[in-house]
Amino acid sequence: MPETTIVAGVFARGGSKGVPNKNLRIVGGQSLIQRAVVQAKQARYVTRVLCSTDSPQIADEARRFGAEAPWLRPAELAQDTSREWDAWCHMVKYLREQGDDPRYLMAVPCVAPLRTLDDLNKCTDLAASSDADVIMAVSDAHKNPWFNMVTIDDATQQVRLVNEPAQRIYNRQAAPQVYDVSTVAFIIKCDYLLTATSIYDGETRAVVLPKTHCVDIDTEDDIAYAEFLLARRDKEST
Repeated sequence: MPETTIVAGVFARGGSKGVPNKNLRIVGGQSLIQRAVVQAKQARYVTRVLCSTDSPQIADEARRFGAEAPWLRPAELAQDTSREWDAWCHMVKYLREQGDDPRYLMAVPCVAPLRTLDDLNKCTDLAASSDADVIMAVSDAHKNPWFNMVTIDDATQQVRLVNEPAQRIYNRQAAPQVYDVSTVAFIIKCDYLLTATSIYDGETRAVVLPKTHCVDIDTEDDIAYAEFLLARRDKEST
């Protein structure tokens, strides 16, 4: 098996409409950017941690906790409509131009403050043992498209299940297992990243994590919930 080398990338745009200055917000005593950088630096097989951001303030905060922030992200990669995939490619191309050629890039989003170091290590260990193109973190889904997720036809207002099973399903336990995609981490082979267009184009594997580790910060309510869970976790650990 080829040597496992991972560069971690913390990708954090400055603009956030739902929660202004979201990536600099203090949640559980740490800024979201701080928590992501510190965890990434401690993760198994990680050789470097870089921050990709268009914000000088976020870049300074990332450097303060040990990440490299050698440039500000180009404006075209930092819009609301910009693909995160393109920012990932931008970082890998930069690394190769500088003579660093890691096998994997691990994206560590700031918006998952309930993530643990053990969660990251489970992801990096699966990358090392499986040689998959992509490793992602997931959790049990809150809803199921075969049972309690519907669409509404714009023209007729008819309600239909998102996926119609061959036979009607009358309880959640009988529905096929589905998972929510988490923002805990994405690990991608660098060669694959520069030639593919999606995390689902190649061999993709998942690490299933508890729902409470996968809270995604999009709103003030999410921050309040994350604060509650982090306080409860701290209490349980004492």
